[in-house]
Amino acid sequence: MKNLATFFIFCLGIAGYAVCLADASPPGRMVYQGTIAADGVQHVRIEGGGYFFKPDRVIVKVNVPVELMVSVEKSLIPHTLVIQSPEAGISVDEELSSNAKNIRFTPTATGKYPFYCRNKLLFFKSHRDKGMEGVLEVVE
Repeated sequence: MKNLATFFIFCLGIAGYAVCLADASPPGRMVYQGTIAADGVQHVRIEGGGYFFKPDRVIVKVNVPVELMVSVEKSLIPHTLVIQSPEAGISVDEELSSNAKNIRFTPTATGKYPFYCRNKLLFFKSHRDKGMEGVLEVVE
């Protein structure tokens, strides 16, 4: 019974910590225009954190490979990166950590595709609802 009470108090502490971070203002909006490197790949760095992605708008060229290097600030709160647009050759659903992770794909159709964190804690708003989202824009 003592272990159950300790676990319950721990969960309440984590929930309270998440609520405090939810009130943090996200950094200013950023746009990143991808360029094709010497290796023929568009390299993009995305950092996540207290309910934000930076940059939150990324512009890349169609039919050119993209390599996202993604990570999040150190935190107790887990985050993910989701971009689900199989019609454009993009299918990403990755757990993020403070160690950068490389994700490769080649967008095959132009358009604007949302990316977001799919996580949600109990009865609170989802991370996406708290502002942890952005747009991947694929252009000619």
